[in-house]
Amino acid sequence: MNRMIKFTAIAAFAALAACGGKGDDSLAENVEQAYDNQADQLDAIAENTTNEAQSDVLEDQADALREEGDNKADAIDAADVNAAAVNTH
Repeated sequence: MNRMIKFTAIAAFAALAACGGKGDDSLAENVEQAYDNQADQLDAIAENTTNEAQSDVLEDQADALREEGDNKADAIDAADVNAAAVNTH
């Protein structure tokens, strides 16, 4: 699932990067939220495991996902994507 979200985010970013301008905040928020949702799932699994080492690894993975989502959202914002134009085609 993690790879699927990464590929989807990258594909969306690449497809929209040639455009310029409007709607990128919403797109960036959606990408960041997708990563946050996945990180929340990892956190929930970490809370329910009795193995402390495994819990720490899962929490680290969740933190890395949140950071990656934040970086992707920043990249989308920086690209000045015109998401509204792409969504109407």
